[in-house]
Amino acid sequence: MLSDIALYGAIETGLIYGLVAFGIYISFRVLDFPDLTVDGSFPLGAAVAAMLILAGWNPWIATGAAILAGMAAGAVTALLNVKLNILNLLASILTMIALYSVNLRIMGRPNVALLTEETVLTPWYDLGLAYHQVPVVLFVIVVLVSLILLWRFMKSETGLAMRATGANARMARAQGIATGGMIVLGVALSNGLVGLAGALFAQSQGAADVTMGVGVIVIGLASLIGGEAVITPSTVVRALIACVAGAIIYRLAIAFALNAEFLGLQSQDLNLITAVLVTLAIVLPGVRTSVAAKLTRKKA
Repeated sequence: MLSDIALYGAIETGLIYGLVAFGIYISFRVLDFPDLTVDGSFPLGAAVAAMLILAGWNPWIATGAAILAGMAAGAVTALLNVKLNILNLLASILTMIALYSVNLRIMGRPNVALLTEETVLTPWYDLGLAYHQVPVVLFVIVVLVSLILLWRFMKSETGLAMRATGANARMARAQGIATGGMIVLGVALSNGLVGLAGALFAQSQGAADVTMGVGVIVIGLASLIGGEAVITPSTVVRALIACVAGAIIYRLAIAFALNAEFLGLQSQDLNLITAVLVTLAIVLPGVRTSVAAKLTRKKA
């Protein structure tokens, strides 16, 4: 069994990666735009927030700046694709590689500590909650607000135009939708959410590191696919809830696997566990559909 600290820690990290899953949902599901920029925009958000906090900025303003930095990174990827006709996947890889140097330039060194600095979490420690409960409470609020805003946006005229662009770009253009602009906006919004996740992660962990984005795209996809395996994304709000649920389930599964002594797993097995979980998330919906079809035939 997990201790309270391990349980809350898994939920805390799951909520942060829920924001990453939101971003991946926009790029992969809404726009059908495979985007690897997130591996660079996650540490970008962390780096920007960390350096501004160290410079004396209000932590919330620093977090807002991290969102804008993530949006700028996403916009660069989209513009490489839309304006220069570079394949979307290649464009995102180019931006991701460039962001490694950008992040090093921003921080001036590979990592920056925030342990003694005031963060968005600092005022919440005065509420009387246990130390390990504070991040969960705050991040639940942040994720809930983000979910509501995203849901409202997807129902707006611009959101519908973005969804139409992803569903059928040629038809969307025929209806007068500026598909290029929708791609830029969508990918920027996606990476803005990832930048927010990176900023919150750095503040909750007490440090920003240039390598903290390695594998974030895999974790985000695992959260997205796993959530969709549990909650059928028949509507936008269900899809967004699935993102959060998948991220939390993923982190809990990782925590249980690493703490289950009979499995004999260690921290270096994290990538193996991730691969197994993603495989199960991809296969299970097909198995469930096949079983349901067989039961229906038997009843008939």
